[in-house]
Parts: sequence; structure tokens; C-alpha cells
Amino acid sequence: MLPKTARRSVNASKAASAGPFTPAESTKSSRSLEAALGEAPKSGSEDSLQDPTFFARNSSALVGVFLVPINILLVFAPIGIISTYLECSSLILFFGNFIAIIPLAQVLGDATEALAAHTGQIIGGLLNATFGNAVEMIMCIQAIKRGLIQVVQGNLMGSILSNLLLVLGMAIWAAGIRNREAKFNSAGAQANMSCQILASISIALPTMYSSVEGAKDILTISRICAFNLVLVYGLFLFFQLKTHSHLFQDEGDGAEEEEEEQSQMSASVACALLACTTLVISACSEGLVDSIEDVSVEYGLPKAFIGLILLPIIGNACEHSTAVTCAYKGMMDLALGVAVGSSTQIALFVVPVAVLFGWAYDQPMDLNFRGFDSIAMMLSVFLCSQVLQHGHANWLHGAMLMATYVLIAIVAWFIPED
Repeated sequence: MLPKTARRSVNASKAASAGPFTPAESTKSSRSLEAALGEAPKSGSEDSLQDPTFFARNSSALVGVFLVPINILLVFAPIGIISTYLECSSLILFFGNFIAIIPLAQVLGDATEALAAHTGQIIGGLLNATFGNAVEMIMCIQAIKRGLIQVVQGNLMGSILSNLLLVLGMAIWAAGIRNREAKFNSAGAQANMSCQILASISIALPTMYSSVEGAKDILTISRICAFNLVLVYGLFLFFQLKTHSHLFQDEGDGAEEEEEEQSQMSASVACALLACTTLVISACSEGLVDSIEDVSVEYGLPKAFIGLILLPIIGNACEHSTAVTCAYKGMMDLALGVAVGSSTQIALFVVPVAVLFGWAYDQPMDLNFRGFDSIAMMLSVFLCSQVLQHGHANWLHGAMLMATYVLIAIVAWFIPED
């Protein structure tokens, strides 16, 4: 199961106690109105401005998207954007846009889910693959255009490590505290980890090759590896969604899917929300990236720490809470879909796409990461494979994963600037 689609089961359980704006009540009220008018319920494909339930259902869906506590932080979006044009201090510019991206990522994920509900499984999977990590992709594109290659590489590597170590560790720890032991489908987890091993090899090989005396054409090698990774990711999607989908299903998925309410947001409204949110994230990301150089110089914040630790935290903030919530409620396979699945998306899709964007913008974005990053990824993948291979884990395994992430963050603070 894909990372963002896992949130649908969590949102369905929240809907039962969400108050007057729940999707279930909206559906009932819509059906009552249609019955009073003597009309049959209309499908999502028949929505139109003349349908009296169109505005009611979409208004209820939009309220459900925005009326969540984390969206209080949306006030920082105009602050961050305006501070860019007013040329405020780099610290205000950095943290204003930094905080704003957290709730925007939540809204982007909800809009993607609503749109995917109107498509088939494969198209829905591609939508989640494309927009699920849109925050990381937008920040990477903005940084690539400005030639901040090491920041981009650090951000991508940090997203992989935070999902594998911090998010997965917190999820296993939460599940272990409540149920003593977390159980999950080891076959699906190992399929994801095999892809992680391939991705780590694809990053390690150009990095090792760069240390060979007389090495050249690293960019060409990186671009060839990028095409290879995108191809493998396409095969993995086909494997996950078509031929071996049973390996990624939770035992309780069938019951949950029967109870799951269909998205009340129409496809047109979801597309509009997706486009608007993407534009705002792009503006905030531009201001954030513009301030990185000044913040690093004026306040002594290492670029390696910004790229490897801080930027991935805002990009994955929503996945963090979703994975821990799933695991604490006993839905460990869904938690793995969020943590490990998102990491696989970044390693096999976002990383090679960043290399191809570097090619398009004539920037030397390659797979020659820092030796520290490559080794940290290889060791992290090895550790996660050991934890997930048996199909069960306890809170101590989660604590070890989180401790490893803390060690990497400490070392990243002391990495000297080139």
C-alpha cells in the first residue's frame, strides 16, 4: 500500500468522532436532500454546478481538510511570502516559510487523496507517487536552480534516513509500548527493503567511483543510473499494485475498506485545491531556499544539518504523525506503508528525478553524494532490514532506530563546509 493512501484508513476512523462536519453525516444529508427532491444520488462523475448537493458535499469536504489543529500554522504562509518581498531578516524568512510548509504538506496530501478516490488503483497510485513527496521535489527543484547541490543531496538523503530511522522507529516504539510486540507482513516490508538496497547501491557506486584516480564523466554515469532507478520504480509500482498486491495488504484492510466513506470532494475541486496548494508551497519553498545561505553564514547553522535534518522534518511531518497513529492503533502494515514506502518512493523516484532536473537546468546534480551520506544510508538500510525480516518487532527495536538517527544528526552538525 502506498504511503499517502494509508492515511485514508486513519481518516475514516477519525471521521466517527469529528463532529458536525463528518463525511458520513454529509453523505446522509446529501441523500436526504436528493430523496426530498425525488432524485437518485449522483456519482462523482456527474457532479455539476446545477446539482444542489455539489456545493454542500464539497463545502463539507473542504471544512474537513482545513478544520484540523495543525492548519493553525497556515498563518505563517502569508507571513513567509510577504517577508520575501519586504526583504526581512534571513531568520524570519527561513523560519516563517519553514513552519508554513508543514500544514501545506497536510493539505496537499488530503487533496491528493481526494483526487485519487475518483481514479482507478493504478492511476491513484501514480498520483500518490507524484504528489506524495511533492514538497521534497519542489524544494529540490528550487535549490537545484540556485546551484545548491549539496543542500539538495542532503535533503534527499535526510528524507530517506528520517523515514527509515525516525518515523519507522517511532512507529515501532509506539506499537511496542501498547501491544508489547508489533506484528506485520514481512514479505511486503522485505520487498520495499530490497528496493532500498538497490537505491543505496546506485548512490554508493558513483560516490566510490569519484574517488578513483582519473575518474571522469560522473554526471553521465549518474544520469544513466537515474534512468535505471525510474525504470525499477515503475516495475515496483506494477509489482505492488498489480501482480503482488496481496503482499502489501493488512489483514484488516478488507473490513476497513468496507467501512471507508467515499471521498465527498469532487475531482474538479480536488484539482483546484491541489494546484493552489502547489503554487503556495512553491512560493514558500523559494523563500526558504533563498534564505539558506544567509542563515548558514549569519547564524552558524551548518548547511549539512539544514539539508540532512531540518528540511526533511518539514517535508515528512504529516507522515510522521500518520505512521505513529497507525502503529499505536495496531495497523502496523499501514505504518510501514507510510514510513518504508515513502522512503522507497524518494530513493527510486525523487532522487533520480532530481538528477534529471539538474540536467534540464544545466546544474551538476549527480549521485556523487558525500561519503558520509552514502555510508549512513547503507548502514541504515542494513539495520532496518534486520529489524523487519522476522515480521515482528518490539519497542527496543524502535528505540535503536531512533538512537541511530540521533547519532547521524549529531555528526551532521559537525560536518565542515566545503
